[in-house]
Amino acid sequence: MILHFIFVVKEEDRQKRQPEFEYIQQMAQFYKVWIKEKFDKDFEVQCDELITKPRGLFHKLDTHTLLRDHDQRGKDIYHFYLCHFRPLWTDCTCEGYYAENFGMVYWQTPPNPHDTLFLAEKNCTTVSHEIAHEILRSIGYKKYAADVHEIWTKHFYDQLHFEQYGPDFKKTDDKPMFLTMDTSSLKI
Repeated sequence: MILHFIFVVKEEDRQKRQPEFEYIQQMAQFYKVWIKEKFDKDFEVQCDELITKPRGLFHKLDTHTLLRDHDQRGKDIYHFYLCHFRPLWTDCTCEGYYAENFGMVYWQTPPNPHDTLFLAEKNCTTVSHEIAHEILRSIGYKKYAADVHEIWTKHFYDQLHFEQYGPDFKKTDDKPMFLTMDTSSLKI
């Protein structure tokens, strides 16, 4: 299966956001390893950009537009959109959305373009949340929504630490490059 990360970026912001896209490319390779380790699923990963131009009020980019893009690219590929806007509707507290072979998150821009800790804390964690939903759903895990949300809540209110990974994709206690949900309580 293919997991295709798509960085949705405004045309006028593309150059200044290149460091984020470089991080996304590394993050994609990290998630290939993480998914295999946590869910025993092999994914080929791809990365590209969806460059957007200014649109009128009634033609704003939204979840529906991305779902149409997903259909055009092929429904059998898991497309994951990293967006400069929030989804209009979600049942997740992390500003993400998922459906069959589809994911999207609000990708927050760091104050410093090279701040990998910001990217890991604000974005990589959210990506892990939505990936966990979709993979658990796809393997028939019965409480895929409730269990992911329970873990997510524990990360923020019960001091459950996110899992920390270094640039070698191995767990670390040093400054992390990637942060993910702690999936150890899932009964897969």
